[in-house]
Amino acid sequence: MTIAASKQEIVDANRRRYEELRAAGQEAKLKAPPQPTALDAAPISPEAVISREEVPADWYATVRLRRGEALRIADPAGRSSVSMIAWRAEDTSERINCADTVKVQWSAVVSKGRVILSDMGRVMFSLIEDTSGAHDLMVGGSTAASAAAADGVHSRNTQENFVAAAAKVGLGPRDIPPCVSFFAPVSVDATGRFVWTQTAKHAGDFVDLRAEMNAIVVLSNCAHPLNPARQQPSGSITLVRYRAPAAAVDDPCRTGSAEAARAFAFTDYLYA
Repeated sequence: MTIAASKQEIVDANRRRYEELRAAGQEAKLKAPPQPTALDAAPISPEAVISREEVPADWYATVRLRRGEALRIADPAGRSSVSMIAWRAEDTSERINCADTVKVQWSAVVSKGRVILSDMGRVMFSLIEDTSGAHDLMVGGSTAASAAAADGVHSRNTQENFVAAAAKVGLGPRDIPPCVSFFAPVSVDATGRFVWTQTAKHAGDFVDLRAEMNAIVVLSNCAHPLNPARQQPSGSITLVRYRAPAAAVDDPCRTGSAEAARAFAFTDYLYA
């Protein structure tokens, strides 16, 4: 009887602590993110470029990024969505975590000035440039079922692309985490249903991800499952890998929230 009471006391104490932390988080004030990057702004110096490649519609690419490098993902035609997963290069058991990215920043919106976290609470990527601000952390990429429902026949999809890419680096389906999809304007309406806002997509949109750790990145250029125009052909995307300055102490991504600052400190400690 005493043991049961003791367990209940622990449960009650944990619940009280959870409620205290939740209340504190809801009252926390995130810094406003920087203004979106203009479509004709943020040119990349040719001397900084390491590599450039085009990824056709429905295909995928695997990119190895080192800490201190950045990747520009560009959508020249304005018709693509790009789903991304990533693992830490030195230990692939650490991987991108969309749920923690949302929780730590108290928002399901990821845009310029925000970060993408790993499942170890470290910063994998910082969004240092972003013309779109219309990215999806909730729905995920296409599957064989969603592609067949849209096209009426089996077609290439993000799930298959991720499985193929994972196999090439010695990983399997169980190693594939939920993805973030760029240029995917998904929001939630008043009834809790997902909404696709086509007017938020523009030809020439791009997003720049600065790698805060060495990473293996997979990008799938398949139509998003919620895109009402997904039966229309997507365009190719452009990937530009380049050298980028490290995050300064006043970097907007580092200082966006107390949680982001702690995640950066944890990441810096790993590479100290």
